[in-house]
Amino acid sequence: MAAERDAPRNGPGSRWYPRSPLGEQIPGIPTGRDVEWEPLVDYRRNGVSETTIHGAVAWASGGRIVHSFGGNVLCYGRSMMKPLMMKVFARHLDPVTDWRQKAIAVSSHNGDAEHVAAAQSLLPREEWGLMQTPLDVPLVQFGRQVRRPRRWFHTCSGEHAALLRGCRLRGWSRAGYTLPSHPFFEAYLEQLRRFLGPGWQPLRIARDGCGLPTVSNTVSELALLYAGLAAQRDEDWIWEAMQRHPDLIGGFNRLDSTILKTGGGRVLAKEGADGLLGLSVVHPDFPEGLGVVVKIAHGWNPQATWYLARAILGVLGFSLRNPYPLHRQKAFLVPGVVPPDRLPLLERLPTWDEWDPDRDRWETWQAEEDRA
Repeated sequence: MAAERDAPRNGPGSRWYPRSPLGEQIPGIPTGRDVEWEPLVDYRRNGVSETTIHGAVAWASGGRIVHSFGGNVLCYGRSMMKPLMMKVFARHLDPVTDWRQKAIAVSSHNGDAEHVAAAQSLLPREEWGLMQTPLDVPLVQFGRQVRRPRRWFHTCSGEHAALLRGCRLRGWSRAGYTLPSHPFFEAYLEQLRRFLGPGWQPLRIARDGCGLPTVSNTVSELALLYAGLAAQRDEDWIWEAMQRHPDLIGGFNRLDSTILKTGGGRVLAKEGADGLLGLSVVHPDFPEGLGVVVKIAHGWNPQATWYLARAILGVLGFSLRNPYPLHRQKAFLVPGVVPPDRLPLLERLPTWDEWDPDRDRWETWQAEEDRA
């Protein structure tokens, strides 16, 4: 039995699978074990750390990195790249779509009724069957759900519908639109090279959760791309569409939608799996546009990312509310999430709301005991 268990897999497609649960080392591609992640947020219960969220942060402006913390991690941009992906079709979609259709095209929506309706409106009913998002249920659901999985519920259905319409407008075949061999993908890479240089090539291309190809970027590269979005915000409709309909970008209580609504038209925000947040900021201190990207080491964590977004936007003069409070814990930020010259501003941004007698009375008693 031991020999059978240890024998190499030789079945169909086995060469695509790892040969060891410990993983192989690929030259030039660091694993999560090789990255020197830094603590970003610390959750403490009565002064004792219980949870520490690690990750990486990069700030970029004018084609250069202005601050980096947690290492220049290689990751996949995934849904955070939708504003850049849609630039391939921006000119062609502009005259034939309304603002709601434009917004849903760059969304990672919750799957609410208004999201599904906006996504479906991008295609005539007879073309709905062309869309190849996976079957899914709404990302954020309320109450008892009895819905069967549908492609339109998938968080990327608006993007896929817009890609199909854009391919038709550009005269590209819609068969195989999710493959890296399709003309759309090469056109997308050209958009990235506008900001990363004409010789840039991704180290890895993978299949995203929705079936489209996603490329590997370092956190610093992602920050440069988001700085470019701010600098070039007037060249197409993408920035304005996200500002006009923030609730179509994510949905109720989603971080990117909340940031869009609080930024006064000067901040573009987009979440991405797994553990990514991109911020594109118009700010007088950064006349060439500011891009800030957060990568959470362990993956999607909206609450921890929310604390970081509040801190980053707070030192830039934007007021974002705290997330829902932790249960009997308080969150504390690590100074390195912002450039050193903005640390005095960071120290004035509490990560908790005002004292609540129903939640905090016990801690008040404990403090009095400690003083005694």
